[in-house]
Amino acid sequence: MARSGGQAAAVPYALGADEGRALWYMGTLLKVKATGAETGGKYSLVEELCPRGFATPWHVQGREDESFWVADGEATFFVGDRVIEATAGSFVFLPQGVPHAFRVDSESAHLFNLITPAGFENFFFDLGVPAQDLVLPPPPESPPDFGAIAAAAARYECEILGPPPSPSG
Repeated sequence: MARSGGQAAAVPYALGADEGRALWYMGTLLKVKATGAETGGKYSLVEELCPRGFATPWHVQGREDESFWVADGEATFFVGDRVIEATAGSFVFLPQGVPHAFRVDSESAHLFNLITPAGFENFFFDLGVPAQDLVLPPPPESPPDFGAIAAAAARYECEILGPPPSPSG
């Protein structure tokens, strides 16, 4: 049964702890727990395991809100002109249209990223590769290609504004 706008109706499903489409993306392990195809376009949920020093570039999303729950570890979120130190159990909301980035400060961080509405999970599918195992990938051999990242982001109404924040912010 289709909904207006061409989205299929969501149907109940469940995934275990190690289930979900696993990707290696820029030195991280992602497990995509829910996509727009599964939620009727309402949201996507991406579980992220990130090593120390991983950081997203400064960017701004034109369609989605992002919400992060930190399951384990420590990360610094840069949201507009705010700096938010997040530890295990912390929740951070990043509204659409507000420039933001985050950096992992602990040995690793385990995060859940809720993206509403769905769609931006496809950015990770575009740039990631299937994970060979449910562990962090080997460290990248070269710096990320920010031109390719910016081009992929633009397809999802996301603008890359600058490099990742340095440890000094």
